[in-house]
Amino acid sequence: MARLYEESVRDIVNRPGEMREREIEIVVPDRFGEALAWIPEGEKLSLDVRLESVHEGILVSVTARSTMHAECGRCLRDFTAPFEVEFQELFAYTPTEADEYGVHGDHVDLEPPLRDAVVLALPFQPVCRPDCPGLDPESGEPRDTEAVMATNVDIDPRWAALADFKAVESLGSGVPESESN
Repeated sequence: MARLYEESVRDIVNRPGEMREREIEIVVPDRFGEALAWIPEGEKLSLDVRLESVHEGILVSVTARSTMHAECGRCLRDFTAPFEVEFQELFAYTPTEADEYGVHGDHVDLEPPLRDAVVLALPFQPVCRPDCPGLDPESGEPRDTEAVMATNVDIDPRWAALADFKAVESLGSGVPESESN
């Protein structure tokens, strides 16, 4: 499985200024992510990879695109959405403690930084749509947007006078009927 994410850099190692770009499509062998959002096993992952040789190592820039599968954090419905993440990492020729990744012989392993970038970019509380009304607090059933707007909310008696004022104002006179007679 590790070979799936390995990218050969034999032709640009120790040649500062050299660059190579590739498009790669991978079928994800293991699920990326946990909780409410993830890229499932078997999903296609498209990578635009740019490899640049610099004095310290190989600078890798990647844009990854796929389809995110998620469970809405409000209504608990499953949904899918397009997903894109970008990252850039330096794979050092002689890695030190400060360097996370290194060039291994004639290749770099993109899996650790790719997994980190994808998992960190997945939403913590995904929603199926921005105006998702969520679940009804009493029944636990998903609410419809129209039903949420149509519900008659009990008005606190302390604010009832303001509701009457608003109703009179919408009639257009601005003066309550009892005062205009």
